Amino acid sequence: MRIDKFIGNNSDLSRTLIHVAIKRGLVTCNGETINKTNASMDDSDVIILNGEIITATQTRYIMLHKPAGYVCANTDSEHPTVLDLIDIPRKESLQIAGRLDLDTTGLVLLTDDGQWNHLLTSPNKSCSKCYFVTTTDSISDATASMFAEGVLLRGETKLTLPAHLTLVNSHQARLEIKEGKYHQVKRMFAAAGNNVIALHRESIGNILLDAQLNPGEYRHLTDIEISSFN
Repeated sequence: MRIDKFIGNNSDLSRTLIHVAIKRGLVTCNGETINKTNASMDDSDVIILNGEIITATQTRYIMLHKPAGYVCANTDSEHPTVLDLIDIPRKESLQIAGRLDLDTTGLVLLTDDGQWNHLLTSPNKSCSKCYFVTTTDSISDATASMFAEGVLLRGETKLTLPAHLTLVNSHQARLEIKEGKYHQVKRMFAAAGNNVIALHRESIGNILLDAQLNPGEYRHLTDIEISSFN
């Protein structure tokens, strides 16, 4: 790995400031001063910047209770983002695993582990996601059968994968899907002649939204939660 990238991954410094430090002779590798910004290193090398050892930080895995009004993006010119709710160093490097619409609330997972993110979001993995849905009109019994067989969404050429719908009351239900098409839950109910007025994600795979997290709060995942996708 390049030394400047290693320092950038494990500090709050921009690449510009890292290059300035290298040119000023403030970076050493195994005791030797580094003077080239494209210098490389091995995993066993000891990198020191201005007298302080740079150590590889642990990969982060975070559960966030997303409130309405926040977009699942790193930056946005019109709305606050879920990263605005996170107060940790280098939060800009976090990837959002499984995005939610602006008005949808509930479980969002963030990580800087790209492989783990792939396990959650790859269509080939068929990771289940459970949503609590509130609709304008009553949810008919036929809707559950329709979802179980697959729905042809507007603009699509293939049926959705079979989904499991459990009625809570006449206007609310839990829906478990194993894919993540654009606005899928809302489009599925629209295909059934209904309209979703509130949508809340309760779980992704075996990870349940922590009931102790208020909207806007977050915590790091436990080892058991992390390994549930390995």
